[in-house]
Amino acid sequence: MASLSVTGADGIPSLGNAGNVLRPKTTVKLSFRLPPTADAKKVGAEVKKILETKPPYGARVSFSVESAMGGWNAAPVAPWLEQAMQRASKTHFGKDAVYMGTGGSIPFMGMLGKKFPKAQFLVTGLLGPKSNAHGPNEFLHIPTGKKLTACVSQVLADHHDR
Repeated sequence: MASLSVTGADGIPSLGNAGNVLRPKTTVKLSFRLPPTADAKKVGAEVKKILETKPPYGARVSFSVESAMGGWNAAPVAPWLEQAMQRASKTHFGKDAVYMGTGGSIPFMGMLGKKFPKAQFLVTGLLGPKSNAHGPNEFLHIPTGKKLTACVSQVLADHHDR
């Protein structure tokens, strides 16, 4: 599923100063998260066409793509990797491993997936309590980082042992 976020805006008054008026100019920065199988460049061209074709009330709209990166659709997790991840997560976190498909922009994963189509990948991210990912005062939660490092080490050891 695709999603759209407004990540920045100029020319929009604060709520306390907002009124039912036309503004002379508004600029917004948009971020689209696309399904991993979508062609990001084609989607960008289509969004441009939709936004710039016949805008209402005589408005002038221009849209430019700053960056268009394709996603990565991970192969199904092999049974040995599933077992290793679950064992490591239970050992170090006391809970089952969880999965989240987020559409994160990690362009080299797509390249690696094409180059090594039979490989299994363990891609992790580190969040912890109140870590505020990609926001002001972003930080790594050291206790969670230590547990994650131990999990990855255990998965590697299990892979070696198999």
